[in-house]
Amino acid sequence: MSETVLAFDTSAAHCAAALLLPDGKVLNRLEIMEKGQAERLVPLLEDLLAEAGLGWPAVTRIGVGTGPGNFTGVRLSVALARGLALGLNIPAIGVTRLEALAHGLPRPLLVAEDARRNEVYALGFDLAEMKLPCILSRDALPAAPHVTGSGFAEGLPPAMPLAEAIARIAATQPPGPRPAPFYLRGADAAPPSDPPPVILE
Repeated sequence: MSETVLAFDTSAAHCAAALLLPDGKVLNRLEIMEKGQAERLVPLLEDLLAEAGLGWPAVTRIGVGTGPGNFTGVRLSVALARGLALGLNIPAIGVTRLEALAHGLPRPLLVAEDARRNEVYALGFDLAEMKLPCILSRDALPAAPHVTGSGFAEGLPPAMPLAEAIARIAATQPPGPRPAPFYLRGADAAPPSDPPPVILE
């Protein structure tokens, strides 16, 4: 592999980043945070590059987590990935959280991530059913030889940190359309019901 891949994800209460180097070495960073990702993400990426003794021009590919997950966090990462790809003139590859969690695990595999409301985001790998990602009730999940994800009390742990999985997947994917947020559910936010203020002249 000759790519230097910088990958990151803010789809949950974290800033996760990984730098995959051409020799296969990976540097990982994970900072747990409920808020403040917008201010922390770029400095975190710069710290990661500095640790490897590299600058932005050394990056040949961007990998970004596209969700499902926190709406604001997903949009933050995707927007940054698009901006970096444009500024550095390199490809940006979007990777869903479900794909990243499955990377490196045995198949057949069912990935299920907590979606709240007693539901999970689910996707099957090498399963007869569940070939497309969807939202299911926990009670409706099909049986599978292997399971992973926060939708299960017990199951296989991920094979590697989330950002590293995004980087490794992105390194092998051909460039395609610009990354876009991957949503399986509409936003919970609703427009305000109060009437607009009256402007007095």
